[in-house]
Amino acid sequence: MTHIIGRRAFVGSAAAGAALLVSGCATTGYGFSFTDAIRRLLLLSSERAFARLTAPGGYWDAQVEALDFGGVFGARGNVMAAILTGPLFKSRLEHAFADVAIRGAERAAPIVADTVRVIGFSAAEALVRGGPTAATSFLRGEMGERLVEAMVPELGQAIRVARDPVISDAIARLSGVDVGGVATRFSATVNDAIWREIGVEEAAIRRDPGATRDPLLIGVFGVASRL
Repeated sequence: MTHIIGRRAFVGSAAAGAALLVSGCATTGYGFSFTDAIRRLLLLSSERAFARLTAPGGYWDAQVEALDFGGVFGARGNVMAAILTGPLFKSRLEHAFADVAIRGAERAAPIVADTVRVIGFSAAEALVRGGPTAATSFLRGEMGERLVEAMVPELGQAIRVARDPVISDAIARLSGVDVGGVATRFSATVNDAIWREIGVEEAAIRRDPGATRDPLLIGVFGVASRL
């Protein structure tokens, strides 16, 4: 899937996907499917993570504020630092990069959802009984660098054509900057943040499955916690 979805559209699509899941063959003995539970867990975790990552004025503002521009722009980071001549300019630059990061997350969201729906969980029982982020770690391992590869062209284009004059000015001053390289490094940063936040949501659901009000998650993870 190559289109970019809206911030709110992913929430609805992920929820709908969860409702359409079919029963797997590995069950708990309590009538619950381990495979379905892992899929539901990851769909809900990713839905929550992307909603928070892309919320206006939310997560990205804080993350980009802490971004190491030297790490993103390589040897030209010192030039970037010199451009940050005051708090107003710095604030606008951070906001512009937050918008770019949001586009990357929106690009990644449907890829994660689609993978969760079709991936095979041959070790679903072990994932149910695994650590707080076991399912997220498994999915990330299965997907490899797919999110980075999908985000690089999107972020590269966003950086090149950014309407915010702050970005245009920064790129203009960084004469000869490798925008593709910038996009690759920035995509890696966004990728790490996405997986970290999905893991945070998975751990929260495992700690309190009742808060989801989802009978399948409550049944499987409530039971698993007692095994």
